[in-house]
Amino acid sequence: MAARKIMRIAERQTRSLCPLPRPAQRIGQWRVAQGFAPSTSGYGPLRDLPDWSFADGRPAPLWKGQLRRLEENEALARRAVKLSRILEAAAARPEPEGSPTPRLRPKGSQRPPVRTSTDQ
Repeated sequence: MAARKIMRIAERQTRSLCPLPRPAQRIGQWRVAQGFAPSTSGYGPLRDLPDWSFADGRPAPLWKGQLRRLEENEALARRAVKLSRILEAAAARPEPEGSPTPRLRPKGSQRPPVRTSTDQ
């Protein structure tokens, strides 16, 4: 009896010393590494395209989830256009008189070159 107990303890200790195999990579991590969405319900043709159509070629009616995603995408597009118009209006706004520096400065090759001590 005592011998069995000692054997079980020794077996547990040797198992704990052995390196454990790596746990299987989660499917979501693999999908992201392959360039896919983390789950099958993510973006892509399997989610966005219809599963079937009528025999005469008419498309299937949209599901509730598809209608919701269309509305969300439309709202996002409207917000992007609104913010773009706000930025364009701010850029086209005239500078107030007496302003010491322009609010928008040119970048890149339009800036004056930096003079160094070897240029003299």
